[in-house]
Amino acid sequence: MNNSNVTQKMLEIGRKRPSLQYVKTSLLAGTGGGLAILVLALLEGWLSSPFLMAPFGASCVILFALPDSPLAQPRNVIGGHLISSLVGLTISSCVGVHVWSLALAVGLSIAFMQWTRTIHPPAGADPLLIMMTGAPWTYLLFPVGLGAVVLVLAAWTYHRTQGNQYPKHWFTS
Repeated sequence: MNNSNVTQKMLEIGRKRPSLQYVKTSLLAGTGGGLAILVLALLEGWLSSPFLMAPFGASCVILFALPDSPLAQPRNVIGGHLISSLVGLTISSCVGVHVWSLALAVGLSIAFMQWTRTIHPPAGADPLLIMMTGAPWTYLLFPVGLGAVVLVLAAWTYHRTQGNQYPKHWFTS
């Protein structure tokens, strides 16, 4: 198949109308992610402690649109965020924030997540967020640790109400 045929085929696929079931599934995933962020925002207001951080929005994509993925399992979500944040806080404390230390922190986060089998792509942003904002060590607890736990519990609750099994496993790999 030549390039023009491939392009034509891609255009045809793009023009197909999504099935009603696909639209429903998409809207439900979006609703779940939105509700999870709402819960974090409400907790933040009620408890006057931070519960939100930008990478949690990306975590919601995986938790609600791809709940069967290994990347969506509690070990990965919680562990990935904690490990990457710990790396960011450690590098920032030890050597400060520099172009090279930002790169080092992300690289080490990836390596440690892979080594511990807790890969969660949104967590790769945690060291950058922490280092660029000068987050304190308490950030590891609020919002990272407790926020990640709340997200997993929100996903568990949400998927149970939809009749889906989530998670596939809690803390095993």
